[in-house]
Amino acid sequence: MTADSHHPFTTVIGLEVHVQLQTKTKLFCGCVTTFGSAPNTQVCPTCLGLPGSLPVMNKRAFDLSLRAALALHCKIASFTKWDRKNYFYPDLPKGYQISQFDLPFSYEGHLEVTDPKGAFEPSNVRIIRVHLEEDAGKSMHDETAGTADSRIDLNRTGTPLCEIVTEPDMRSPEEARAWLNELKLLLVYLGVSDCNMQEGSLRVDANVNLHIDVDGKKVATPIAEIKNMNSFRAVEHAIEHEVDRQYDAWEETGKTIQDEAKTTRGWDDAKGKTFLQREKEESADYRYFPDPDLLPIRIPQERVNEAKANLGELPAQICQRLQTQYGIKLYDANVIVKQGRELIEYFEVAATKSGDGKRTSSWIQQDVMRTLNETQANIEEFAVNAEQLGDLLKRVSRGDFDNARARDVFAHLLRTNDSVEEAIKSLGIESVDSNEIEVLCRELLDANPQVIDDVKSGKQQAVGALIGQAKKKNANANPKQVRETLLQLIEQS
Repeated sequence: MTADSHHPFTTVIGLEVHVQLQTKTKLFCGCVTTFGSAPNTQVCPTCLGLPGSLPVMNKRAFDLSLRAALALHCKIASFTKWDRKNYFYPDLPKGYQISQFDLPFSYEGHLEVTDPKGAFEPSNVRIIRVHLEEDAGKSMHDETAGTADSRIDLNRTGTPLCEIVTEPDMRSPEEARAWLNELKLLLVYLGVSDCNMQEGSLRVDANVNLHIDVDGKKVATPIAEIKNMNSFRAVEHAIEHEVDRQYDAWEETGKTIQDEAKTTRGWDDAKGKTFLQREKEESADYRYFPDPDLLPIRIPQERVNEAKANLGELPAQICQRLQTQYGIKLYDANVIVKQGRELIEYFEVAATKSGDGKRTSSWIQQDVMRTLNETQANIEEFAVNAEQLGDLLKRVSRGDFDNARARDVFAHLLRTNDSVEEAIKSLGIESVDSNEIEVLCRELLDANPQVIDDVKSGKQQAVGALIGQAKKKNANANPKQVRETLLQLIEQS
């Protein structure tokens, strides 16, 4: 709801996501799908739609899309077919796109989305269908030269796409962005797609309208489909703007979903606005019909069962397991899981070695991930391996030294090939026994009698001033142990 709106309303959002599958070749021909090649160098008679050429289905593309559909809890059809979606556009050389219309290979799925920070309630977003189709080419518009020339690159034509269509179950821009992050995590984890939006591997269209409460009656605004969003941040901002625009338009014109057809709007990231492109076509406008060059597909249940068995543990399941197995919070588990397989494995090895999941999780988020970001490295080439981190944190947990000294060791390990033990010796870090700590604490209390009086009057925090002094006298002194000993001695005095 906008700050100055007079009527309460509900934002209604559905998403259409197109994901390029990680195949080496296109959906119906042998042309490669490598990104960044010179324009129009990855084409052949089949993807150009030249007379006499015939398509042959890419089996790996189907297997990858099946993995995605099963991970999204979709039902798998025993029978599916290919359809021609007819429309004219310069980057579509055949004049039609091979897609799936009334009999997609999967349907009725769902993907749960949560927000550990509580910005929205957990929801189970329903998925209408997951289906396969081929990509179109790319139009490139040169407006900087003042000629507004357009050129067509057909390298992308025929690249296999997995289209995921949701029900309009999302209620806020934040929820839509979070759901997309959850979907991306799942697809990357399964190896279905790299989901690189900058390279066009993942594209999102958002269908948005408002249900406005007017004197107890629901009034629905016309639906707008928003395109041209090149990041999840842009998706969130585009929906935010569209919500405000639709409410203002309704207040000004009073037009509802009955008065105005669905429209397609583009997103201008620089201006932070959507703009009208065209009225949205309906399915009848595309004149779908079964592709006569491709046979229908029967999907044996044995193949579905095999694909399901090979999915393995999914990110949501891993997130739950990390909480129960290592005693970490939902937020921390989410952070780790969202980094991908490699960091999950790193955490589990380190946490097992240290015996302290909470401490390990904290260190990975604060120290490991920060260092990775600063050095632009990945976890496989990180200087401190999981065993070393686990060994270091085990020593901290049993009280050999504190976090500050542990970070000295960590920094040393980043610079050298030393083991944890070698780093400790090199830095002169020694475990201080309880007798040494007691002697040190008695000296500090003798020199600071006021602290004793303050603590006895109920100000336990007063001992904090002595902990810094203890560290100056002995850098290896454990602050926690010093604090506990100080309080014990004061109580006994």
